[in-house]
Amino acid sequence: MSDIEKWRKLDVWLEAHKLVLDVYKITEDFPKHELYGLVSQMGRAVVSIVANIVEGTKRKTPKDRIHFYTMSDTSLEETKYYFILSYNLKYIDIKKTEELTNKARKIGRMLNGLVKCQ
Repeated sequence: MSDIEKWRKLDVWLEAHKLVLDVYKITEDFPKHELYGLVSQMGRAVVSIVANIVEGTKRKTPKDRIHFYTMSDTSLEETKYYFILSYNLKYIDIKKTEELTNKARKIGRMLNGLVKCQ
């Protein structure tokens, strides 16, 4: 694996990528009228988590890396809100809400660890 793809070695990247796939899967069943609303916003936010991890790994200074990992964490918090909203709108059940939220919390802890080791 080249240096360009060193982000693929990060456990946090893998867990965040799995969350992206989970979100894409659940939003397939959302009402069509949400396609350009909640589905779009949720997809954008969850992909941003992973994209910022990738961008951060290519930055040269710890300060720059921390900036991108913090942006990733911010997108993670936004995504967690969308899980609550999806539940309140009855698009997902409580079990799925808790499952996704727990995965997000784990990613948050991993991101915090990544920031601390910069």
